[in-house]
Amino acid sequence: MKNVVSMLQRSLSRLWSRAVVRGVNSAMACQQVDIAMIAGETKAGVEYLEPYGFTSTAHSGAEGVALFLAGDRSHGIVINVADRRYRLKGLKEGEVAIYSDEGDSIVLKRGRLIEATTETFILNAKNKVVLNTALIETSGAIKAEKSITSAAEVQDKIGSLSTMRKQYNSHAHSGDSGGMTGTPTQGMK
Repeated sequence: MKNVVSMLQRSLSRLWSRAVVRGVNSAMACQQVDIAMIAGETKAGVEYLEPYGFTSTAHSGAEGVALFLAGDRSHGIVINVADRRYRLKGLKEGEVAIYSDEGDSIVLKRGRLIEATTETFILNAKNKVVLNTALIETSGAIKAEKSITSAAEVQDKIGSLSTMRKQYNSHAHSGDSGGMTGTPTQGMK
């Protein structure tokens, strides 16, 4: 009976193995990884299956699970590659994150808050970007390459554009002869 159990354990251990990534070829339709497994076993060009809609290219040293159908070690697949060196720590229960080894991240936080952290954030939209929100805040300057158009009032901490326009269009100057000139003939529109 002991021999049967031992043989069964060996057969099951041939179905899967913990794997350490040693190299990645991300140019293929399905990434291929070179892996090292227990007892010094290595495999090159093993397909790495990723979840639909998500992809990443792991660093050497990342860890995954290698599966071998029917225990056939000649053709395996790698799933669920992770890298504990860069994983975000301290997330609250239920939070979700995408992250990189450089410290960039997008975290879906509790309280329906999404926080993105990076040095430069580029959004490419061919036609337009629509922000359906009550307020946009910025802690820095806003720079536009082209004109800014507003369907609402434009104002700063001192006053509004319509107030400035009204004041300009109704102002008068004193003339060189000491009298007052009329209001501007060309008003601000």
